[in-house]
Amino acid sequence: MLEYEIEKAIVRYRESYEFRPFREGVSLEDVRRAIEHTNLKPFATPDDIIKLCQEAKDNRLYGVCVNPCYVSIAKRELSETDVRVVTVVGFPLGANESRTKAQEATFAVESGADEIDMVLNIGMLKAREWEFVYEDIRSVVEAARGKTVKVILETCYLDLEEKIAACVISKLAGAHYVKTSTGFGPKGATPEDVHLLKWIVGEEMKVKAAGGIRTYEDAVKMMMYGADKIGTSSGHRIVMEGEEKHGG
Repeated sequence: MLEYEIEKAIVRYRESYEFRPFREGVSLEDVRRAIEHTNLKPFATPDDIIKLCQEAKDNRLYGVCVNPCYVSIAKRELSETDVRVVTVVGFPLGANESRTKAQEATFAVESGADEIDMVLNIGMLKAREWEFVYEDIRSVVEAARGKTVKVILETCYLDLEEKIAACVISKLAGAHYVKTSTGFGPKGATPEDVHLLKWIVGEEMKVKAAGGIRTYEDAVKMMMYGADKIGTSSGHRIVMEGEEKHGG
């Protein structure tokens, strides 16, 4: 079934793909509610995470994305808000065993995570081990117990057909989003990749753009080309630029 669905998506791409914006008129409020304010640095301290959460509250952002050890701190800091707590699984390489990823997801949910961003197994995807990749993602979806799961593809390492395959498999495995990048690879999100991912997954799934998004214009462009969420460590700066542009 996986091979058939992937081939069908590739044929559809070849026959009808067009690169053009999905939307116009992205507002500052749209950008605020799309941003997952992120600090996944290996040297991030508890104080850094507290600051991240305060900036998310002050700027009315969608969420924060933190390393697993800081989920409980973020949950505490955001307890009386609607700001979501997002964490990562199999990060940043995606090469953990599937059972390890599933256990990470279980612990994250127990610690208070609202959403899980997992890295798929890039090597197995490139080896065309479709069933393995499917089961890897599925194990995290099941362990997340209904929480939102985003699959990080690390698009900088994938060719066109691999990107399409990753989207198809993620969708069939029950994930809620595909995400472009970890931010640790040699290249982050591009409008072209964001558009391709959205075009393949359609309205049934969402797309998170991450990696190298540092300005308000970057965020707006990603959303025009299909991003539903924006992962960035520059959330505060982006909102400030938007306020300057739109007069507050």
